[in-house]
Amino acid sequence: MTKISTSIVSILIPCATLIASCGNNKSNQNNTNKAVLDTVSLSNKNFALAYQDGDKIVATSIDTMKQISFGGATDPAISPDGNKLAYTLSDSAGNRSIWIADMENKSQGKLQVSSNNYYQAMWSADGGAIAFNIFNGKNLWKIGVIKTDNSGYVMLDSASKINVYAPTWKNEKEIIGQDLTKLYTFDLAGKLIDTKLIADLIGKEFSITSSNRFFYTKDGAKLIFNAGNTDILDGLTGPSEAVYVLDLACKKVTRISPKGMDVPYVFLTADDRIFYSGAEKPFTQSKIYVSDLEGNIKTVVDKGNNPTGALK
Repeated sequence: MTKISTSIVSILIPCATLIASCGNNKSNQNNTNKAVLDTVSLSNKNFALAYQDGDKIVATSIDTMKQISFGGATDPAISPDGNKLAYTLSDSAGNRSIWIADMENKSQGKLQVSSNNYYQAMWSADGGAIAFNIFNGKNLWKIGVIKTDNSGYVMLDSASKINVYAPTWKNEKEIIGQDLTKLYTFDLAGKLIDTKLIADLIGKEFSITSSNRFFYTKDGAKLIFNAGNTDILDGLTGPSEAVYVLDLACKKVTRISPKGMDVPYVFLTADDRIFYSGAEKPFTQSKIYVSDLEGNIKTVVDKGNNPTGALK
């Protein structure tokens, strides 16, 4: 692990004084470079939320609004214990790789995967492993899984000719992904153990893209997902998306995000809190919200997108 350069910059936003980055990362020209971190003392190191804010990613404690920022990185993924942050770095040739920052000792290191295109980390609930999207040598999208100590790397379903997108953890031993029409479940050895038609689960009125994710709740009884719908939102270019909950027992789909909002990103924590980023008319700025499974919603951040949350 290499040490991250540090500095302190205070900026004022409504209701709180935050510590945040105010410069662009100009060193990210190849896949050996690192994101630039601006930080305060991390003696109280537990962070509860990570999200994208323009060209940087931010981790915040929410309650105290203590905050650290990484310039030049994307795809923030806070670990379940709030102590580590995974993120994607891209170089000038279009290569992508996943790095992990330890926010206690202020170090960062690259996940050692034999690929030049892997991105968007998803932590297991115990924080011991990460799943991610990876482009293989046959020009197919697959799911990779690796332990955070860089051991045990597996590419799931590596021999098939199907693309699989948007991995999430069903539980500690199973991972799910989708190919726009089907939802797949894999074990950690890479074996395909279940396939379901998405339309049979949620109905035919939704549209699915490669970025739409499906999350099982902790008890396995519900699926949380975002998907395109038939709403017509004046001023929005392209289809509208929203967050939904599917009760697997009765096959009832309930909308979580409100009408008039476009929601391209959703994340479910290991303790069943739904974080999502959405924009309302004029659709120029996303806010971040948190909801329980019943749809009780609270605004968390007034400017940001692609949130991930840690355990309470």
